[in-house]
Amino acid sequence: MKVLGWLVGLLTTLVVGVYVLAFTSLGNSIVKPIVEQKIQEATGIKVRLSEFSLDMSNFLVVLEIDSQNSIEAKGSYSIGEKSFDALYDVKLNRLENLRDFASGTLIAGKFHTDGSAKGDMKFITIDGKSDVASSSTSYHVELTEFNPTSIIAKIDKANLAELLEIAGQKSYASADLDLDVNFKNIKPHQLDGDVVLKTSNGLLNTKVMKNDFNITIPKTAFAMNLDAKLLGDDVNYKYALKSNLANLTSSGKVTPEPLKTDIKYGVDVSELAVLKPIIGTELRGALKLNGTLKGTKEKMVVDGFTDIASSDTVFVATLKDFAPANIKAKVKSLKLQKLLYMVNQPHYTDGDLNLDIDIADAKSGSLKGSVVNSISNGLLDSAYLTKEYEFKSAMPKTTYTLKTVTKLSGDIADTKVNLASNLADLDIKSAKFNIAKGSLESDYEAKIAELERLYFVTAQHMRGGLNVNGEIKKGTDLDFTAHTKVADGVIDAKLHNDNFHADLKGVKTIKLLNMLIYPEIFDSSLEAKVDYNLAKQKGFFDGHVKEGKFTQNLAFDMAKQYANIDMYKESFEGDVNADINKENILAGIYLVSRTSHIRTKDAKLNTKEGTIDAKIDINANNNPIGVKLSGKTTAPKVEVDASSIIKNEAKKAIEKKLGDKLPADVGNLLKGFF
Repeated sequence: MKVLGWLVGLLTTLVVGVYVLAFTSLGNSIVKPIVEQKIQEATGIKVRLSEFSLDMSNFLVVLEIDSQNSIEAKGSYSIGEKSFDALYDVKLNRLENLRDFASGTLIAGKFHTDGSAKGDMKFITIDGKSDVASSSTSYHVELTEFNPTSIIAKIDKANLAELLEIAGQKSYASADLDLDVNFKNIKPHQLDGDVVLKTSNGLLNTKVMKNDFNITIPKTAFAMNLDAKLLGDDVNYKYALKSNLANLTSSGKVTPEPLKTDIKYGVDVSELAVLKPIIGTELRGALKLNGTLKGTKEKMVVDGFTDIASSDTVFVATLKDFAPANIKAKVKSLKLQKLLYMVNQPHYTDGDLNLDIDIADAKSGSLKGSVVNSISNGLLDSAYLTKEYEFKSAMPKTTYTLKTVTKLSGDIADTKVNLASNLADLDIKSAKFNIAKGSLESDYEAKIAELERLYFVTAQHMRGGLNVNGEIKKGTDLDFTAHTKVADGVIDAKLHNDNFHADLKGVKTIKLLNMLIYPEIFDSSLEAKVDYNLAKQKGFFDGHVKEGKFTQNLAFDMAKQYANIDMYKESFEGDVNADINKENILAGIYLVSRTSHIRTKDAKLNTKEGTIDAKIDINANNNPIGVKLSGKTTAPKVEVDASSIIKNEAKKAIEKKLGDKLPADVGNLLKGFF
């Protein structure tokens, strides 16, 4: 009995202690700081419980977040029945002060709601009202075992700009928003209700759009309507957004779980620039698009038709788990100039594009299909390209047609190209691009009918045409080869990254000079090597000529007249070399024949200015002649110094004419003079 008395006493003490701690003013004062601390730890906000009162059946809690924001709850409860009946009042007059609690989101404005909540552990009802975003809002929520099962809400005339501010967004638009929500049942697979959303007096904030996205749009009014009915697993809806910039429509049936869709959509945008905040890309112009979206997550088919860039375009794509599985599309008569404008690119060209896409497997790594592309009526914008690339002369009017056929297999896109223009023709039999590695291997053949048409690029007047073929490889390194026949000879060239090398074999110099429109003074066979670094713009030319014959020139005429030697009959052989430093070339020539030689050292040529400054020393059968070339390479100024030959010939003529008739002292005087 003594032990039982002790146990009863201990239990009584505990009950009294719990009662005092939980349900008396003394106990409340002890619990209050503990509750404050727990709230602060959970929210990260320093709060204060200005009121905390709890007895056996009633409670009152006033939580002051700061002087502008508070939450109050009061009412009664029954521990035995696990029920409650409470009133609440949430006053958040300065949401900016709660940004730390909102993970740094720039929320702003104010929010107020009050109402009642009552029920027990099995069923709770909440009724309240709010003035959120200057609206008149009422709501009724039912929770079964703490899960929402019914929601009825009505929002009248909510201010969209204020809603955006509350959500931490700028006021990109203003509008009056009305929302009716009537969910009699929102249990999964037992949906029963409807949603009606309407906006009126909508207006885009053009100033904010300009400041944030650099988009200039006209004054834009809009209205939006959504009418959705939920029944069982299905949602049937109609949606429409109308404005003077864009009209969007969508309607049909959606089953959320498991996902199934059967909907129609329509897009009619008069100015795509307004979509930049949504898509993050600058687009311009108009777009109309209509189509359907049908299927499930496992297989969904999207089709549509559009007049993008004045084209007639249709497409159909199959998605599996939302990833493209196969795609078919046809584009007819798309205007390239309008497409460039739409994607905010300069006006490079006009032309009509036709495109046929048939991709049976669009999965990365196992691609299979074809893409056929053709451009007709192509016309480059010569004026723009001349200015953009700073050509020194105007690019001529350039017309072209283009056709490409691409076969897709695995990671390889194999393309055949045929480009025909009045500047050049380009044919590629197989350009293989490895999508996974980002590498390219391609052949090519270029045909230039008139080299003179390329003067705007080469800054060099030229005659005739040129055919070039070779290969291009681009992976970690760039490798390029070129093979061509020029002036009865062959040129084989290769480029490795910035290093260029070329071999010239059997090139006829007189034909090369003719092609370059230089004076045709020398006819020979040229063998040479060229090494040049594109990045440094430095290189070296090392050549050898043989069977060289000179055409008529003043220096050789004087040699024939005064030195009695016909150098035109001489066959020269020797070396030609040059150091190249950007546009400056420092050249050297040494040619020899049976009786004579020709030498020049440090001859200066400037390809940018088209000038030459060279001194040539000619020894014609031991008779020296000096030649200086200066001025433009196309028509240089020629100065010939044949004084030594003339003196010798004059001396010989006088001696022959007078012979022994002159006194000895006069003869010696003449020798000294010459």
